[in-house]
This record gives sequence, C-alpha cells and structure tokens, in this order.
Amino acid sequence: MNIFGVGLPEVTVILILALIIFGPKKLPELGKQLGKTLKSLKTASNEFQNEIEKVMNESDNDISESDSNDLKK
Repeated sequence: MNIFGVGLPEVTVILILALIIFGPKKLPELGKQLGKTLKSLKTASNEFQNEIEKVMNESDNDISESDSNDLKK
C-alpha cells in the first residue's frame, strides 16, 4: 500500500500520532473532513483535466480544418 509516496508503516505512525494529539472523539470528525476535502480536490482536478483535454481537442480540430482548407486550394 503506497498512498502519496507514504508506505503502510508511515501511515500507521501518522494515525497513532493523530490519535494521541486529537483524541478518539475528534478523530472521526477530522477523518470525515479530510475525506470531503480530498473528494473536492479530486473533483476540481478532474474538471481541470477535462477542460485541458477539451481545449486540446478544439485546437486539434482547428489545425485539421486548416490543413484540409489548405489542401483544397
């Protein structure tokens, strides 16, 4: 298991430290908030990637149309 370049032993240490620092009552709330944040970042990343692909496809279409117009002349 390798999440963001962090292995299982490192994740275990981080979780134990979080449990000690925040306590068992606050930890589920923090986990839920972290999950929401990661989900929103993933959504934003996917939207950005889709926009980039859309622009790339549009520019490819423009280039193809330009090439076909040049061939017609």
